[in-house]
Amino acid sequence: MTMTPSHEGRVALVTGSARGIGRAIAIALAARGAELVLVDLDEPTGTAAEIGGSALAIAADISDAAAWARIGEAVDRRFGRADILVNNAGIGSPAPIDDLEFDVWRRTMAVNLDAHFHSAKQFVPQMRRTGWGRIVSIASNSIGVVVPGLSHYMASKMGVIGFVRGLANDVAADGVTVNAVLPALTNTALVRDMPEDMKRQTWGQQAIKRFAEPEDMAGPVCFLTSDDAAFVTGQSIVVDGGQYKIS
Repeated sequence: MTMTPSHEGRVALVTGSARGIGRAIAIALAARGAELVLVDLDEPTGTAAEIGGSALAIAADISDAAAWARIGEAVDRRFGRADILVNNAGIGSPAPIDDLEFDVWRRTMAVNLDAHFHSAKQFVPQMRRTGWGRIVSIASNSIGVVVPGLSHYMASKMGVIGFVRGLANDVAADGVTVNAVLPALTNTALVRDMPEDMKRQTWGQQAIKRFAEPEDMAGPVCFLTSDDAAFVTGQSIVVDGGQYKIS
């Protein structure tokens, strides 16, 4: 399929791009002409090979500020800048409060929320200098549905939404937009072992009766990182097949 070259001349960095939603986003951005920086805990060489060209694969723990400094140095050496930042990487497994340990709470916050702060600190100054930037953070629609055992996960993702709104206010005058995408439960490795009855319950709450696929999230991210979305900022866009209920 031929894509419109809406991202030609742009450099996009996607975290968690070895698999799942991050991989789908990276491939879609590359298809639209962007140069890609691929970041994951283990070097995402498979995604880089699929994209080809000058895609840069980096292994890094995104919860670590020093790792972001190394990412920034690698991006500077290869491309000189990053125009687009997609904070996709995240962790989370169900744990009711009786079983939830504080180290799991803190690790969830570090990966799912702190990393968004570290990435902004690293790349916003350069975006301001160039007068153009797009930041998209992947949150979750779980904050608007009934899912037990996710207090730590939901807290981190609600934090992402607040950070997106606040950061959007800080950088709007500099040509930088900041938005969040809230996916439904998506058909990735994290949920493939979910019991079938729970999967069917998820579908039953949606208007579109199927699991979300990683590629379903790529289109909204491509829009938000394009010139077409120049007047869209501080928004949380729910992409869940009609599951989320406004209250």
